[in-house]
Amino acid sequence: MTWTKGLRTSTHGHWNTPRAFYEKLDEEFCFDFHPCPKDPSFDGLAVPWKTSNFVNPPYGRGISAWVEKGYRESLKGKLVVFLVPARTDTRWWHDYIMRADEIRFVKGRLRFGGSSNSAPFPSAVVIFSGISLKFKFPRCLAMDAVNDPQK
Repeated sequence: MTWTKGLRTSTHGHWNTPRAFYEKLDEEFCFDFHPCPKDPSFDGLAVPWKTSNFVNPPYGRGISAWVEKGYRESLKGKLVVFLVPARTDTRWWHDYIMRADEIRFVKGRLRFGGSSNSAPFPSAVVIFSGISLKFKFPRCLAMDAVNDPQK
């Protein structure tokens, strides 16, 4: 049955975070790093992450490496907030996502940047709060420029 192929695959792995959705999360967590910009020359898996990280990883077979990296960065005391497809039947979900401090299932389907239709999959916000970051950020402080997830 070919009609289900769209539920599991895409012509690309990058889904731009909806601006308003991102801004709401940024207001709560004050992100200072985005390890997954659309710039293909930047490898966020190869660098140490900063204090408060927003991760909308490329969706597809490589997502497991991103989720593992985020989990490991959180063990170093870093806050890592993922926007991922809610693939509760996958190994990466059970190996890493289930260790998160919080999982927020998104009601409805997101419409990712530039798309005229909603995503063909449900989404979740997954929060690894880090060893020393078991609190909510009360406000954002002045930050250096960050990689814009919309670009």
